[in-house]
Amino acid sequence: MHRVAVIGGDGIGPEIIREGTKVLDAAGDRFGFSLGWEEFELGADRYLSTGELLTEDDKLELSRFRAIYFGAIGDERVQPGILEKGILLALRFHFDQYINLRPIRLLEGVTTPLAGKKPADIDFVVVRENTEDFYVGMGGRFRGSQKATLEVQRELYSVRFGLDVESDAEEIAYQIGIITREGSRRVIRFACEQAERRRKKLTSVDKANVLSDVYGLWREVFSEVTASYPDITTEFNFVDAVTMWFVKNPEWFDVVVTPNMFGDIITDLGAMIQGGMGLAPGGNINPTGTSMFEPIHGSAPKYKGQGVANPMATVWAGSMLLDHLGEYEAAEGVLKALGQSILDGVVTRDMGGSARTSDVGDYVAALIRRQ
Repeated sequence: MHRVAVIGGDGIGPEIIREGTKVLDAAGDRFGFSLGWEEFELGADRYLSTGELLTEDDKLELSRFRAIYFGAIGDERVQPGILEKGILLALRFHFDQYINLRPIRLLEGVTTPLAGKKPADIDFVVVRENTEDFYVGMGGRFRGSQKATLEVQRELYSVRFGLDVESDAEEIAYQIGIITREGSRRVIRFACEQAERRRKKLTSVDKANVLSDVYGLWREVFSEVTASYPDITTEFNFVDAVTMWFVKNPEWFDVVVTPNMFGDIITDLGAMIQGGMGLAPGGNINPTGTSMFEPIHGSAPKYKGQGVANPMATVWAGSMLLDHLGEYEAAEGVLKALGQSILDGVVTRDMGGSARTSDVGDYVAALIRRQ
């Protein structure tokens, strides 16, 4: 039995996670394993009731699990950023989930906004570094002439320094990004391993022509790491160019590896060319620790409780979770059933259908049991 932590979260999160666990339980029945689910009440309701986001006790309990199945976070009753930073990002950083894995794949029966492109043309993976860059939380705002001390601590590094600012500007805002050699090395190595299992092509994304210090280091590490993988074809791309080529020639890409900020941007573009946010899963992975799998769309609080939310991204994230646990046949079975549900027209209204959230979960689960 695989024990998995479940965090439904806010808005439509509990509803879509319910369908995801239903489908994965069906996969367990069909492929000969079981899943022990343990729910954690993290989100807006607890925060508004107790003021707690992610406590030390929560972290300790969650560390007992190899995988977390996550719904969605965010609530209109709470100022934007509080729940996202205090729970979702806190989980990623605490468990050092340094890989954000995003499959960009057009399934049969799904319409892409790219004219003339077919499923064979859109099938690549983005490996996004998930703990560094401009997301380390170093920044602030100044009025007039002030001095501040910036400090950030991660498992890989501890940085502290002072900053003097003098300006005639009314107010200054700043954000500082950090790229480390080891942080870059480990995510690029993971991307190389992904490329070896696929079509052996790896694209690096950066903006080293302008931000030459941080992304110059990234390029150096990319060249050093990939030298140990002679069977892989490699290339560099600037992030602005990649956004164009994702649209014009998505078939060019196999595995794309990118620093954190650019990965955040280009994976949303990838989600749209594969059919929209309702079909976009993500994995936050620590290969030797606790990993987390989730749909990448938001909590959509206005649709909470209406039974119209699309659970397919959550189900797909569940397939990634099974793959992470070593249940490879079951993971492929879930994705196959998901694709069949689309071809059969059992989809929610955002995909042009009339099925309710639970209808999709029931149908995909039934397809898996019949495989």
